[in-house]
Amino acid sequence: MHTLEQLRAGELKGVRRLKLCCGLTEFPREIFSLSDSLEILDLTGNHLSSLPDDLDQLTNLKVIFCSQNQFTQLPTVLGRCPSLSMIGFKSNQISEVPSASLPSKLRWLILTDNCVKSLPENIGDCSALQKLMLAGNQLSELPISLAKCQRLELIRIAANQFQMLPAWLLSLPRLTWLAFAGNPFVHQLEQQAIDVTMIGIDWHQLELAELLGEGASGLIYWATLRQDEKTRPVAVKLFKGAMTSDGLPLCEMASTMKAGHHLALTQTIGRIQNHPSGADGLVMSLIPDHFTNLAGPPSLESCTRDVYPSDIQFSSSELLRIAGAIADAVQHLHQQGVMHGDLYAHNILSTPTGDALLSDYGAASFFDVADSYQAQRLQRLEVRAFGCLLEELTERCHSLNSSVQIVLRALIESCLQPEISCRPSFDDICGQLRHIERIA
Repeated sequence: MHTLEQLRAGELKGVRRLKLCCGLTEFPREIFSLSDSLEILDLTGNHLSSLPDDLDQLTNLKVIFCSQNQFTQLPTVLGRCPSLSMIGFKSNQISEVPSASLPSKLRWLILTDNCVKSLPENIGDCSALQKLMLAGNQLSELPISLAKCQRLELIRIAANQFQMLPAWLLSLPRLTWLAFAGNPFVHQLEQQAIDVTMIGIDWHQLELAELLGEGASGLIYWATLRQDEKTRPVAVKLFKGAMTSDGLPLCEMASTMKAGHHLALTQTIGRIQNHPSGADGLVMSLIPDHFTNLAGPPSLESCTRDVYPSDIQFSSSELLRIAGAIADAVQHLHQQGVMHGDLYAHNILSTPTGDALLSDYGAASFFDVADSYQAQRLQRLEVRAFGCLLEELTERCHSLNSSVQIVLRALIESCLQPEISCRPSFDDICGQLRHIERIA
């Protein structure tokens, strides 16, 4: 975090990244003194409602964050910024996205938790677009021009007003991570899951201890659960608010309960009731300490791909155990009519011996298993996500023999192929992985 005083005193000359959160109501003109170096500008958490018309003087600016401000329109000057590729305006009051506001190099757009009712047709001209985050708006349709965005890999349209899922969306060759919960067309499936599977746990049965971790949607605590005159250690997730980056907490809770039991899935015990401040939360089985995150989330540079420690290596047995467990877990979810929506290494917990758990249902969505056409296409989005995961693991494993490498490479290529209907099913993937284990 920087200060206005540092900026005005010239102490920040040459910085590539500037973060100011100090109750700003106007854009500080002193920022232009950094035009030779500034690449990332973070003005989150202020009281701004506009940006200067000459912002495009910041010719090196690649990333701008203006979340939690008071914008009602996405500023048109953004479209004139020559190097700008990432725009984050989460949690404002934006209702209008002018066509002029979209820069030609746009790669990542975040408009989560606003009031957007429509997007401009020229968004289809943003050929570099990979990540589009629109959860928590008032959209009822997407521009058909988005079908031209052949690099689009991640899209969040949860908690909007869609009456149906756009059919063309499931034909995008690289679409991999999709979240659409909390829309009218899936309300009935979600309500059924809540009515049938949701188990309530009274807040007064819990005793919270230390904070274990923090994610985009909530805080996770170590806790003790008193039940049937017995106590046991559990994890408690308390959601931060009514909207997350991926959608609604209630939809996440319904998905975790609907998922049911599987050895490679984190297990949810129930939903918290009677929290003193009305907070939503989940009680989950405690994950043993020897499990750690397989990777870190995508960076600004990698955009849609996870970041692994530079020195990490996997043995062939570890790779195959992780891949087999996760493929089987996703197949189980699909059988319950649940799409995970965020199948990434950073949502997988693993051990050095290859035990693995798939976690975090924040982007999960329900689908109708009886609608075989749509169900198959949705499942094959996650096949591509699994292909990305398998590719990342294989790149970091140098102990595979040549025959296994060939078979794995062929499986990866089939998972990643652009024509969605030609990708294998998770039935096929699980069978191929079992075969590979036998020959490894």
